[in-house]
Amino acid sequence: MEVAFEAIAPLDVLKLLAHDLRWKIVAALARSDYRVHELVQMLGQPMNLVSYHLRQLRDQRLVHERRSSADGRDVYYSLDLDALQATYMAAGRALHPALGQGEPRAPQADRAARRPARVLFLCTQNSARSQMAEGILRHLGQDRVAAFSAGSDPSAVHPEAIEALAAMGIDISRQRSKHLDAFAGQAFDYVITVCDRVREVCPVFPNDPERIHWSFADPAAVPGGDERARAFRQTAQQLVTRIRHLLVLIERQQRGD
Repeated sequence: MEVAFEAIAPLDVLKLLAHDLRWKIVAALARSDYRVHELVQMLGQPMNLVSYHLRQLRDQRLVHERRSSADGRDVYYSLDLDALQATYMAAGRALHPALGQGEPRAPQADRAARRPARVLFLCTQNSARSQMAEGILRHLGQDRVAAFSAGSDPSAVHPEAIEALAAMGIDISRQRSKHLDAFAGQAFDYVITVCDRVREVCPVFPNDPERIHWSFADPAAVPGGDERARAFRQTAQQLVTRIRHLLVLIERQQRGD
């Protein structure tokens, strides 16, 4: 999937984020996807004001919207992390080349001493989105994380999910669909719903894990052939982006930053 990073100039992104409410909206969407009324409640601001600033962010292609698959009247808003990172880093480089560099990674010895973060991905059938997310996180996170997935109405791992990740060098052929009840009573650091329907029935887990929602359309619902294969590949790439940023968040929290 190609992202139009050139949509906003480096200086313009700083001006856009300098507004207090827009900054708070971006900060919220950096952690999870939300509906507008959830942002209104979270930020304590009027609906028309939140909607106005969401529109400013959408116009600059930093925020995208997607109609909920659980309730078609609802719209989920998500932050384009790649686009924001690219323009934000470009703004830093415009001031000084060193300011456009990524944050140094922690030494391997320091990471090895930490308890792996436990992450549970949930979707309805535990066949595509959550299975791919589990495999990608396990592959990218290695010993930093313990990745799991489950569904409210599990079926079987979709063969095109297996194919899409195999093309990326990730093998999920031995993963199996599981009901979310299989994890009842277990403690997690993060519970991430990757479908709108399962978010509405997500159970409570011990120790109050951080709950995150990523509003993904179901690639298995796309008509077969090349179009569905492309949908699986795009979903896999979008999950890679989200999970790479999640791993940065996990590492910071493990360090106590």
